[in-house]
Amino acid sequence: MDPTQLSLELRHGQNADLKRRRWIIGLSMLGVAAGQIVSLYQTGIIKHLPDPPLDIFNSDKVDASDYGYKRLDTPDALPMIVTYGITASLAGAGGMNRAAQQPLLPVAMGVKTLFDTLTTIKLGQEEWAENKALCFYCQVASVASIASLALAVPEALKGLRKLMGK
Repeated sequence: MDPTQLSLELRHGQNADLKRRRWIIGLSMLGVAAGQIVSLYQTGIIKHLPDPPLDIFNSDKVDASDYGYKRLDTPDALPMIVTYGITASLAGAGGMNRAAQQPLLPVAMGVKTLFDTLTTIKLGQEEWAENKALCFYCQVASVASIASLALAVPEALKGLRKLMGK
């Protein structure tokens, strides 16, 4: 697509799919922000993660535990930043009518939001099983993932129907 046209469509275009994509981008940026905050704690830049006053949350405990460092020999919030960035990139890729013109993009976005949702649910279960507490920031990202999946489904189905010739 012509970059000028893409710029105009993404910034000024109005349709239901694009509105949902903008929400997915915003929710993905919320996931990035959660990952950034936890990363600052997990790498010693900040010393405390404040939580809402609910007993279920203890972000310091969860994010300092073995659970937070057992994958890829790195704090788990750093890859979280990358994965939500990829989701935002998939939501931002293509013009207003990409389900008809580039159907793989909305399908890929749908698959990625499903992956994000399943991953955050699994990680939340692990958080609880290993720590008997949850990281508030991670759970915010989980809610963002679930909402993004719900928002991605309509356009992903359009793209899938286009790919199947329907």
